[in-house]
Amino acid sequence: MEKIVLVTGASSGIGKSIAYLLLEKKYVVYGTSRNPKKISSKFNFPLLKLEVSDKNSIKSVVKKIIDKHSRIDILINNAGVGITGSIEETPEAEIINNFKINFFGPIYLIKSVLPVMRKNKFGRIINICSIAGYSGLPFRGIYSASKSSLILVTESLRMELNKSNIKLTTVDPGDVKTDISTRRFHTPLVKDSPYYDTYKRNLNTINSHVFKGKKPEFIANKVFKILNKNNPKPHYLVGSIIEKLSVFLKIFLPQKLYEKLLMMFYKL
Repeated sequence: MEKIVLVTGASSGIGKSIAYLLLEKKYVVYGTSRNPKKISSKFNFPLLKLEVSDKNSIKSVVKKIIDKHSRIDILINNAGVGITGSIEETPEAEIINNFKINFFGPIYLIKSVLPVMRKNKFGRIINICSIAGYSGLPFRGIYSASKSSLILVTESLRMELNKSNIKLTTVDPGDVKTDISTRRFHTPLVKDSPYYDTYKRNLNTINSHVFKGKKPEFIANKVFKILNKNNPKPHYLVGSIIEKLSVFLKIFLPQKLYEKLLMMFYKL
């Protein structure tokens, strides 16, 4: 039986690559975008309008798929936004918006699909998080926090759903070559700010790392492999050796030493 898949944020980048790969592998794919009508390119799968921070929007999309197929087998929580800036100077409204999209949105979606997955005694949920969610990175603290929160919630849900056939996992990429640097919110550079020099330097570094990152197709292939596992691991780190090594260093090194290494890397 063909699996019904919902991929959020499927109009570009990682989400689009996942959607097209699963379509190629004979899954029935539904993608979502905030503004499908504004996208000029055509898609080989339905691209539904979805605002992940809006519960009513989520209910509408989930209902539409269930009404047609009586099930949603797989949820890929990919939609998300980036944010940079010192925590002190980042507008509160932008902090709240980041958590609405990166954290609360995926939770709303999970809560919406769990009943039908439980009814059909099958479900796979993959939350696209980030290696940044394992450390409090300078000038990316809010992004790190939103992704870290989703990582921990995934762990909790895995245990709560242990007796069901609903499996949750996270895919945690490092830098990926997408257009995130043009779409993320950047706290404005202010010349009389005490952070001006270090933030400006690191903002350029953060953006340059994106262009050197893994291709979205690499992440898509990882997702496909995970979907074919009967008992997936809680987390899958996907990135360069240095990026993945940073997670293990955080675990094993004294915190002060780890912070010194991060500050050396970011030239703080």
